[in-house]
Amino acid sequence: MTTAPNSEPASVPADVAGGEAGHSELVAKLVAEAFSELSRGARPTETASVPVEIPGMAQLPEMPATDANSAVPPVHPSAQPAAPKLAEPEKTPSGGHAPDSGETYAFGEPRCNGAYRPQGNQPATKTANHNSLLGLPGAETVATPEYYFLHGSDVSGKSPLACQSYPKTAAPLPKFDLEGVRRDFPALHQFVNGKPLIWLDNAATTHKPQAVIDATSQFYGRDNSNIHRAAHTLAARSTELFEAGREKVRKFLGAGDAKEIVFVRGTTEAINLVAQSYGREYIGAGDEIIVSELEHHANIVPWQLLAEQVGATVRAIPINDRGELLLEEYVKLLGPRTKFVSVAHVSNSLGTINPVEQIIALAHARGVPVLVDGAQSTPHLPVNVTALDADFYAFSGHKIFAPTGIGALYGKASLLEAMPPWQGGGHMIKDVRFEKTAYQHAPEKFEAGTPDIAGVVGLGAAIDYLFKVGIPALAAYENALLEYGTQALATIPGLRPIGTAASKASILAFVIPGVPNENIARHLDQQGIAVRAGHHCAQPAIRHFGLESSVRPSLAFYNTREEIDTLVRALRSLKRS
Repeated sequence: MTTAPNSEPASVPADVAGGEAGHSELVAKLVAEAFSELSRGARPTETASVPVEIPGMAQLPEMPATDANSAVPPVHPSAQPAAPKLAEPEKTPSGGHAPDSGETYAFGEPRCNGAYRPQGNQPATKTANHNSLLGLPGAETVATPEYYFLHGSDVSGKSPLACQSYPKTAAPLPKFDLEGVRRDFPALHQFVNGKPLIWLDNAATTHKPQAVIDATSQFYGRDNSNIHRAAHTLAARSTELFEAGREKVRKFLGAGDAKEIVFVRGTTEAINLVAQSYGREYIGAGDEIIVSELEHHANIVPWQLLAEQVGATVRAIPINDRGELLLEEYVKLLGPRTKFVSVAHVSNSLGTINPVEQIIALAHARGVPVLVDGAQSTPHLPVNVTALDADFYAFSGHKIFAPTGIGALYGKASLLEAMPPWQGGGHMIKDVRFEKTAYQHAPEKFEAGTPDIAGVVGLGAAIDYLFKVGIPALAAYENALLEYGTQALATIPGLRPIGTAASKASILAFVIPGVPNENIARHLDQQGIAVRAGHHCAQPAIRHFGLESSVRPSLAFYNTREEIDTLVRALRSLKRS
């Protein structure tokens, strides 16, 4: 295990008790206290262990340690000892809306103050072999986006006066070529149980536009070949398409270099890769890994497996009853034994948008790297990993209208180069001898075996599609649809919403006490409405609300108000015991 300088947490005032996230004064006080010594450049009376530096990684000043043998992971180059501010400034440098946009926003998503208007042109998309099917016929959109904040919405589950006639009083939707978009998704135009399909299971997986289907089909029909290591024409075509897909993912995430993009099967594999490569190298006995109570199992179990292997401990940031992280409790969890933080950008079970920019800044002030699970953010929010300063960021293709079985991991170049391979074989090697094997540089050293080449082609086509439709337009539309759906469901007698954070993406989870969730889902299926009922692979989050499962309608930009109206009518017709 590699060692580096230890760090000590600043003391947390004894009179500060945990409260709900959103209490800005309390959080600001905690952060100011937590980093006062760092900002003064204080030095310990105890001597820290001598660091073993990783190439390309800067080091923080030496900190006091409670255990001379404990170690922290490599410090991120941009980590600064000054305390980050939790209160949002007038211009917070964070996630840009699009890779070529100069606009920046808090927490990686656009500000919701009405100040943003789309500017400039969308980034050009290029196809290595000029395959026209990797583009998308024109889909014009105009939007004035306000994203994922339920302004003044009543989320109590009761039937407020303002919601009793919600179809008449709802705000107008942003201008959006909805009919044109829906025509692009063939799976939406079918009947289930004699009813038109209403797909409200988008958090589990999204449907695919014809452009993605065609791109994948054309790859197999025309360009199919293994990549690299061949001189023939089809191998060259296939390799060009594969590496063009990597460049599209780089633009999509706002990464600085395509070499920072590793192709994986999805978010789950990406997190396991980081846990078993970075974690086995830099996390050891007595160390602590911080996750949150909101996490998908895929961002809990890999860290538990690592903890069992090396003798570390997993600790969780708690949430309040709206489903929001308690940042003041996160500050308390950060300590000299904290070696890694891994959190979701958006909760898959509640829709909560977490303040990942603040979470990253707080961790970096202690030299602790952060992985962000972007499985549920990338379908709905603009993401710029460079502006967020994320060390790792993972997402799944099938959540963003691409094929299943493909995804990507972003990792900072210095970290990826310092990490050992996770799996062996295939193109990840440079030279193999029985005495010793030499590995390729990142990203190839993490891509053992034949990858899902067609999946990468489809992923690139999906990214082209999202850029063509316009992320500002789809995000503004989804936000309006989320507000409409929240108010609509509030008119259902007895319905209890699960997850009422002020900052949400398109999840409308609920229960109806006295009616089993499976019965609700089956009843809706008879009406052609697909929703998910269960624990959503997020049992700790669901159990916070005293439940074992919930019903989870989840939205995408191809859903409509009329579909929500049909959902509400179907719930009203539900038989209750």
